[in-house]
Amino acid sequence: MKLRRILLLGMLGFSLALSAENKKIGYVQVSPDSSLADAVRKAREMRRLGQADSVVVKMQAGQYRLYEPLVLRPEDSHLCFEGTPSVKHSAGTVLTGAVPVTGWKKQGRYLVADVPDFNGCPMNFRHLWVNHSRADRARGVSDFNQMPRIRWVDKKKRVIWVPASAVRQLLTGAKDKAGNSIIRPDARYAEMTLHQMWEVSYLRIRNIRIQGDSAAISFHDPEAKIQFERPWPSPMYNCEHNSPFFISNALPLLDKPGEWYHDIRTHKLYYMPRKGERMDVAAPALETLVKFEGTREKMVDAVTFRNVNFEVTTWNRPSYKGHVPLQAGMFITEGYKLRPSIDRVNNHKLDNQDWLGRPAAAVELRYASRAVFDSCSFGHLGGDGLDFVEGCRDGAVLSSTFEDIAMNGLVCGSFSPAGLETHLPYRPQDLREVCSGLHVRNCEFSDVTNEEWGTCAIALGYVSRMNIEHNYIHDVSYSAISMGWGWNRDLVVMHDNRIHANLIERYAAHMYDCAGIYTLGNQPNTVISENVVRDIFHPSYVHDPHHYFYLYTDEGSSNILLKDNWTPEEKFLKNACGPNNVWQNNGPQVADEIVKKAGKIKE
Repeated sequence: MKLRRILLLGMLGFSLALSAENKKIGYVQVSPDSSLADAVRKAREMRRLGQADSVVVKMQAGQYRLYEPLVLRPEDSHLCFEGTPSVKHSAGTVLTGAVPVTGWKKQGRYLVADVPDFNGCPMNFRHLWVNHSRADRARGVSDFNQMPRIRWVDKKKRVIWVPASAVRQLLTGAKDKAGNSIIRPDARYAEMTLHQMWEVSYLRIRNIRIQGDSAAISFHDPEAKIQFERPWPSPMYNCEHNSPFFISNALPLLDKPGEWYHDIRTHKLYYMPRKGERMDVAAPALETLVKFEGTREKMVDAVTFRNVNFEVTTWNRPSYKGHVPLQAGMFITEGYKLRPSIDRVNNHKLDNQDWLGRPAAAVELRYASRAVFDSCSFGHLGGDGLDFVEGCRDGAVLSSTFEDIAMNGLVCGSFSPAGLETHLPYRPQDLREVCSGLHVRNCEFSDVTNEEWGTCAIALGYVSRMNIEHNYIHDVSYSAISMGWGWNRDLVVMHDNRIHANLIERYAAHMYDCAGIYTLGNQPNTVISENVVRDIFHPSYVHDPHHYFYLYTDEGSSNILLKDNWTPEEKFLKNACGPNNVWQNNGPQVADEIVKKAGKIKE
């Protein structure tokens, strides 16, 4: 099996020069009690001084607590981080952004502790783990099927009307001079999570005004401006399926075991323990654990992580600016409706404009070539998992696990640069900034997208030569694999992508307008073949209970071959597609031999 893995890496160009007879290999030992950054510097110096061509950093088992991201630069090329394998979750070699929270004392029905400072500053975080299990931020509902529904949206006044019963716990009962209800001090940073078609928004509550059995909620900027000006996706109201929502991040809502609330003014952390629970509490202090920072001219080359676990991060931007995404968690920085709509040659009219930003990930790569993640795990994360952001080529993610991640599991490629309106074709003059040649093989994705429900297990933007094969993806909130971007059929940088023999089941746990495999844009020579897609969830609160699919070619999808994909029925969508998509033998009639081969394989 090891020989097969070596042959695979060799075919992909990932020799790392560790086994070549004419190369000098250096070794650096590091333990959790020492500095990993110092070990990287030592390896860098060994290569600079000619003592080694490649260096292996042997990492002992244990928790490597980081106070800032580990940054890998072009000078750190030809480096292998070799961890200690372990079958236990959160064991083995772990890179973590966690800060332990101790000193818990009973206070009524809660346990309370002081939140420690981090790097000399007070901490803020949106996620918490107790005994290696994700704890829930205090919220108004425990059963999402019981979420209340909005009643009306007033875009001009920028308020959302909801049942008053959904927010009364946040209020003192008194009113200010303007007639707004006075919010309790321990609820002043409460948020609304609003379900809207294929995405969710996080909206920080500014004011509440009670009128009879209804309440008008207004929100802070910048998210209020974006939420009420952008047309897509929109909250549903005055219809059969009004958008559901829940309120979170307020002490009065902390009423169920496993929930927590962080009072950022008093630096107190409140927790309602589960029965018999041991208080091993990890608060995330970092958003990113590892950064690859290369340039177009000088890339970070041939860096491998093997048997390393990446754990415990947060993503704090929504606490300061809210979160109003367009799709796949890519948040809108400016967006509004166009009047009149724009006529686009060969495309339907465009009625909205959006500029986007990108969430933080536990591991981020920019201008890295031949980066390998082999037998690693990504878990207990508050943002994205692994993100090949820009200019990455010929990397591999092999036999790795992605579990308990708030947003996307794996992300690759541009989702439009910050300055490019996202519906315009992406055609960079320098193609070195395009991510290409990533192989994702034999990985498992489960319980990812578990907080930002509009994200995906695998989200691929403007990419080329992708190979996504023999992975097992299950228990996700929205689409399992999303590939492509742009909402138009113009020829851009996407081509020669392959999604093959993946097993996808139990997806769309919270959001519809989705599919097991979803595409956007023109992708010549792209093949989607021999995948198995089945067992979709049927949540009661989606905007349209019939708007789910197994395969979905969305706006501008062109030049794609979809062949021999097994699905329990031919429930596919072809929406505003471009030319030359070919559908061959997809559905329940696909041969059993193909079905049996889908998913992870032994290597």
